[in-house]
Amino acid sequence: MAGITDRPFREIAERYGAGLVVSEMVASSALTTGHEGMVRKLTRAGTLPHMVQLAGCEPQWMAEGARIAEGAGADIIDINFGCPAKRVTNGYAGSALMRVPDQALAIVEAVSGATTRPVTVKMRLGWDDDSLNAAQIARLAVSAGAQMITVHGRTRQQFYKGTARWALVRRVVEAVDVPVVVNGDIVDIATARQALSESGAAAVMLGRGAQGQPWRVGQIGALLDGGVAPEAPRGDELVDLIQRHYEDMLVDYGTEVGLRGARKHLDWYAEAAGLGLDKPTRKALLDNDDTKAVLALIGTLFSGEWRAAA
Repeated sequence: MAGITDRPFREIAERYGAGLVVSEMVASSALTTGHEGMVRKLTRAGTLPHMVQLAGCEPQWMAEGARIAEGAGADIIDINFGCPAKRVTNGYAGSALMRVPDQALAIVEAVSGATTRPVTVKMRLGWDDDSLNAAQIARLAVSAGAQMITVHGRTRQQFYKGTARWALVRRVVEAVDVPVVVNGDIVDIATARQALSESGAAAVMLGRGAQGQPWRVGQIGALLDGGVAPEAPRGDELVDLIQRHYEDMLVDYGTEVGLRGARKHLDWYAEAAGLGLDKPTRKALLDNDDTKAVLALIGTLFSGEWRAAA
């Protein structure tokens, strides 16, 4: 997820047991020009296989992006046919490629031919309910070399509205002989099990369900494996996690950009913790350029001291 699954976020998810993490979406055309932000997104996090997701609409630049990503240490190259954002689809990338199967096929062929790494594809059910062609796109992608398919159970036109239709992912599972991963509205073990049951998929992927609680990925994975879910961090452990996440973003992006990027994570952490912040406290946490004050406030809020005082 662009602006979310950066190095600091992925490292936390891995630390708490995630089986695989994926980079932010990397624009291939910008990457080939050496764009600083896109190059930064190639940074490895932790010790898990380094999976880099590329977006673009031109086979030649997607191929070159794959070469660059491999050279930067990528272990897996994922191709984005799923992003619904207008800034992406207006450029005929992301889920817009599901409207042009021949172009989608050409991109997978180009990327597969440009890298020695496994190639995977992330997609949606289709552009809209009149074109639920995920199974067709998946067959083409596998014929061109894709070794895994991930499907978000919504169409592009749904964006994130309504509910994910996991049962429709079964069409993809039945259409290809590679692992299929189901995605969309998976937030806990109950929804994970239901998604797997309805779709017949081999695995689940969390997206928005991990916002504010990156440890949730490992918890669900442990339970699906028949194990015991590790406890969610609390008290001093949670404070340390959030403070380190905040500081890591300031280091990676620089103070000015890091401050802006960290705000959404702090907001999600507060929401996941059920803090119910009043307006002054919320402003002090999210709209504050004094990093030392923010770090101190994190210590108060997430240790339980603020709630006790309130």
